[in-house]
Amino acid sequence: MSAQHLSDLIRFARHNSSFYRDLYASLPPHADRLTDLPVVDQQQFWAANTLHDSRVLTGPLSEATVYKTGGTTGSPKFSVYTRDEWRTFVTTFGQGLVDTGLRPGHRVADLFYAGELYASFLFVLDSLAHAPVDNVRLPIGGGASPESTIPTLRDLAAQVLTGTPTTLCRLAEEVLSYGVRLDAVELLLFGGEALFDDQRRLLAAAFPRAEARSVGYASVDAGLLGRPVPGSDARVHRAFTPHSVVEILDDSTDEPITEPGRPGRVVVTSLFRRLMPIIRYPAGDRAEWTGTGPGHFRILGRAEEGVRVGPVSLYTQDAQDAVATADTTGQVVGMQLAVRRWDGRDGLVLRLATAPGGHGHGREELARAVVAELETVRPLYPDSVRAGFVHPLSVEWVRHGDLAVNPRSGKLVRVLDERPTA
Repeated sequence: MSAQHLSDLIRFARHNSSFYRDLYASLPPHADRLTDLPVVDQQQFWAANTLHDSRVLTGPLSEATVYKTGGTTGSPKFSVYTRDEWRTFVTTFGQGLVDTGLRPGHRVADLFYAGELYASFLFVLDSLAHAPVDNVRLPIGGGASPESTIPTLRDLAAQVLTGTPTTLCRLAEEVLSYGVRLDAVELLLFGGEALFDDQRRLLAAAFPRAEARSVGYASVDAGLLGRPVPGSDARVHRAFTPHSVVEILDDSTDEPITEPGRPGRVVVTSLFRRLMPIIRYPAGDRAEWTGTGPGHFRILGRAEEGVRVGPVSLYTQDAQDAVATADTTGQVVGMQLAVRRWDGRDGLVLRLATAPGGHGHGREELARAVVAELETVRPLYPDSVRAGFVHPLSVEWVRHGDLAVNPRSGKLVRVLDERPTA
């Protein structure tokens, strides 16, 4: 199925989707440029896109696959693809796999999560099946136990592992704990989350011959976003032209950003989806153009990935940067923020994971250094401690396997809000 022209898609959506008809009601009949159109409001979109009597869909739900997605709103919603749309989705994404280093004959383990309407396992498996290079697919899944997964990887001499960074790191921890060697592994393709330097250290310890790269940038709600760009920075991708259009918009004005190095939020338009149109839809991430090639952009993290502790706003990237600066010996292999409330005040706890076999030597000094670094970049936090608004920052040492994950997707939960709601 070929990509549609944008003007045709806009007309089709206006005519067949009551959501887009209402959204564009004030626009001229022949508006056909993206900048003519408003950006979709996430809450309004999902309020209209109910499983029954959806106002977003352009036709009856009579031929499609239904997938569950958290979108960027936190609670699961449902995205639908016709068979033609899904074929276009996986075929186009599969073409990008050659940019990851996938070679003919590679034996690839799919460690993404399956079932419960979740898309990633099937999506990656189908993308591999539609890739332009031959490969041997090993559909293991992210829910299999290490006792099953590790022997399978060893016996079948898997060369490529695909999964979320959290799944790959948990596997790495088990590999190190068991003292096994998986010498055939040469490529680690991650998706669904960012991969941080502390996680790279754990992966390098368990798979010393392997290189970690992005499998590509996509989501079940937003669709195709970016194919990998070979190079040292795994965050850099390029748009899947002509199947989707990626925009980076100013955080305040929603004006399109064109110059390199200026961050903004990612908005995507899918040119091949008709049943559930995606037109100027916020992907939930922030990015910047790199200027290194046509359509090349660098993903900067989740747009909403932060936490409010009392009067203080913190982003997970702030904590990641503080750990990276303070941890000069590479002890930390994972991190999670936990917000708790006791004695009438909020408090932030940094849950820091160390590799198996790690020892506690220097942990107290490292904890103090991390806290000091974070307080330097977010001085409102210590100010609020002194004012009695929040508890002091603290560090809790855990194993990587102790970090909380989403039980459905296997992704690390970056922020745990453990405050009572009642």
